[in-house]
Amino acid sequence: MRQPTAACRHASLLIVVVLGVTLAFQSSSAGQTPAPTSTLGFSVEEMLDVVNIGASDLSDDGRWVAVTTSTLRDRIGVDNYRFGDPTYVPPQKADLIVIDTLSAKGQKVFPDKQQLRSIRWSPDGSRLAMLVLNKDAFDPVIWERTSGKLVTVALPAGQYVAETAELRWSPDGQSLLMPLRSDEWRKKERERFEHETRGPIVVHSSKEPFLAWDDLRRMTLAKRLVAYDLKSRDFREILPESKLSSYSISEDGTFVTCWEDVTKKTDYDYIGGSDNEVQVVPAAGGQPRTVLKSTRGLTLIWSRDGRRYSYSKEGKVFFGSIDDKEPRQLAGEKLEPAGDKSEEKAKGAPPVDADKDKKDKQQFNAVRLDAKGEHLVVSNKEGLWLIDTASGAKELFLKMPEEDRQGPKYEVADWSPDSENIYLTYSSRTKWERGFIRYNVRSRTMQDLVKDGRLYSGFRLSRNGGTAVFTSAAGNRPSDGYAADADLKSIRRLTTLNPQLEGKGLGKSELITYLDADGNRTNGVLYYPAGYEAGKKYPVVFNLYEQFFDDPFNGTINVLTSCGYAVMQPSVTFETGYPGEAWLKGVTAGANKLIEMGIADPDRLGIMGTSYGGYAVNLLITQTSRFKAAINISGKVDMVSFYTDSPRLGVRNIHAPEKSQDRLGATLWQQPQKYIQQSAIMFADRIKTPLLLITGEQDPNVPARQAMEMYYALRRLGKDVEWVSYTNSAHGMPTTTVAELKDFHDRIRRFFDDHLKGDLRKKAEEQKQEPAEK
Repeated sequence: MRQPTAACRHASLLIVVVLGVTLAFQSSSAGQTPAPTSTLGFSVEEMLDVVNIGASDLSDDGRWVAVTTSTLRDRIGVDNYRFGDPTYVPPQKADLIVIDTLSAKGQKVFPDKQQLRSIRWSPDGSRLAMLVLNKDAFDPVIWERTSGKLVTVALPAGQYVAETAELRWSPDGQSLLMPLRSDEWRKKERERFEHETRGPIVVHSSKEPFLAWDDLRRMTLAKRLVAYDLKSRDFREILPESKLSSYSISEDGTFVTCWEDVTKKTDYDYIGGSDNEVQVVPAAGGQPRTVLKSTRGLTLIWSRDGRRYSYSKEGKVFFGSIDDKEPRQLAGEKLEPAGDKSEEKAKGAPPVDADKDKKDKQQFNAVRLDAKGEHLVVSNKEGLWLIDTASGAKELFLKMPEEDRQGPKYEVADWSPDSENIYLTYSSRTKWERGFIRYNVRSRTMQDLVKDGRLYSGFRLSRNGGTAVFTSAAGNRPSDGYAADADLKSIRRLTTLNPQLEGKGLGKSELITYLDADGNRTNGVLYYPAGYEAGKKYPVVFNLYEQFFDDPFNGTINVLTSCGYAVMQPSVTFETGYPGEAWLKGVTAGANKLIEMGIADPDRLGIMGTSYGGYAVNLLITQTSRFKAAINISGKVDMVSFYTDSPRLGVRNIHAPEKSQDRLGATLWQQPQKYIQQSAIMFADRIKTPLLLITGEQDPNVPARQAMEMYYALRRLGKDVEWVSYTNSAHGMPTTTVAELKDFHDRIRRFFDDHLKGDLRKKAEEQKQEPAEK
């Protein structure tokens, strides 16, 4: 067996021969597998060139799919100093490929990679519209499929396409809708960003309705909506400049639905919280008409014709159309008329369990409307329901009890255009079995379309209902594109993006089931070391975050497994107010399971985590010393100082402990003891595990000063700690330069080698020296 230690001695310089990434198209999933090109371990250099696919758009007839393909190398060069600058576009170049879904033949739209967004097929599939970055602004470009000709749309003088714009075709394919903004407004945004970051004097006041960075973000909403006529090349204004959040055009092309921002002040209840007024504007121009005055806290779903909508609020589901004065309630607990309360309820007697269960079952969420808004899928704790929107009659068509944690999970992927079928994704929660199923509304029958151990995502059905496209991959492998008929019977592989990985000997993955310290059944994902030998014990790195079940490809994990490490991603179960206990109970139980399986060497266990996972690492090592090495990447350590930090994220770092990820469940002033109890810095004296802290000085999420607190605390306490700060990088893995990305991985590998392989290395060196000494 090839020994990985030599190849991993310098993780950033592993490749002797640089392997190019090959893009190939083939007509069947069998295809021709390229011969292995190398037996070297997976390196950072190869990680940079793994190709990822993004399904951008599918033509209405299902014949043509436009996909983008890009690599990690295409994202290198981010200017993190400009995070929050509305005028800045981070690098993300890609190849744009148009593929015939029948023959699987593809062609590049551009000879080289471009920065692209909002890629849209015309209704007849003859043209492809997109936004292409030109210097520091996007140009609207139209590609003619038959001729291959590219035409750049000339914009009105002094106007440009908004940075976050979405293109929309008119149903007849004769016009292209786009939001425009003035060059002068762009200049003001840039000046405002410069002022907030450079001053020289910056003043903030509680009398201002918005936090400064929220206000800066909202400046991007100022835009006007226009239609570009392909024949006359003229622009026609549909909506004058307003705070336009989003828009869509109706299926018949007669009106445009617009979301105009009407937010009054910074909202602390929602991250990035906003309020919009939904308006309908005649496509030919005219006065807007209000459909909904407020969308605060709502997620609207729309029928394909654009005339009907639904949303859920406080467990109740509402349905309406653009012609209705008010939406009507379809599901959820009905409000009781005043004075119609029982004597027991009037006295405030607590409800019995049966009443609570009944009330819980009346909490519904709107999921998906069919094409014309005649049927609506909603969910509650019992499963998925189908509602006739005209009569309000509902039927439970797929049982998925909330309390059944072992039952399979289903999610609605799409409706067929004729409203006869509902497509759903399927995932077992006890084994790796995933795929698609289809429910026939008329016959009330469920049909398995695909079920196997592969990973599936990005399902999309063509507008005519005849073709489906999706991405799929085997475990621990990058995804490729696939197409099939509506029955998913004749599946055709469209791409083979990473043939260079066939000979890399990537480690296999396995779903590991175990009990946590509370006896709860939980899962973890194990990535075996490359060249794994049964019966041999390996050093194990536990990569922490929250819940893990699937086994997608992960470049950093494969760099570690190529260096002889097993990598485990253990799941944890949280209780609000006690996140630290969750990792102690879940991670240590996962370690015990691998030791019991004979895979893990109990004396060579390490942990690492990024962001929330880095927070987990620091809290965990204040509670146990069984791990011999720990790496915190961009993770917080002090909940008190973190609480109101990171101003460029608005209210995110306040919301997280109060209401979301951090799970403290209260404000700092309501439960100050929780913020102290869940701050690793307060218990730094208990840490015995060598710790590596990695940060980006430009991190807008978890400021580098969080790691600074822990570094200087452990130095003061005489502990083993190292702090690596990438001056120009931001959150997580650095993507500023290739050199920094390689350095990042090399430091991780060397740190674990020193602490988890150090004794073995020393012993091996001593054995080599013995004959010479004799």
